[in-house]
Amino acid sequence: MEERRKHKRLELNAKIEIERLDNGGVTTVKMANVNVTDLSMSGMGFTSDERLEVGSYYDVKLTIWTKETIDAVLEIVREVDATDGVHKYQYGGSFIGMTETDALKIEIYQIFNELT
Repeated sequence: MEERRKHKRLELNAKIEIERLDNGGVTTVKMANVNVTDLSMSGMGFTSDERLEVGSYYDVKLTIWTKETIDAVLEIVREVDATDGVHKYQYGGSFIGMTETDALKIEIYQIFNELT
């Protein structure tokens, strides 16, 4: 199967909270604890017990191995039943808002992983 992604996926075992954004970028109180399974410069995959709506947007604060935080807006683009035996749902999301500095942090993380 041909790889169609622009950016390489990195495995990342992290738990974060995501907060839903509604009309006008206003956040709601709906937060979900998610378990990140992979990360790339263009998005991330994660599992959750919460049902999230495909096409919805979330504010993400992701702490990477350096203890730095990446802030981004994530659009949910894919949902399937989780296969990890722990969570109910598996999601794919695309980053639609991220600073160049935060994108660089992911790129550095990718380079570091390739060297180890």
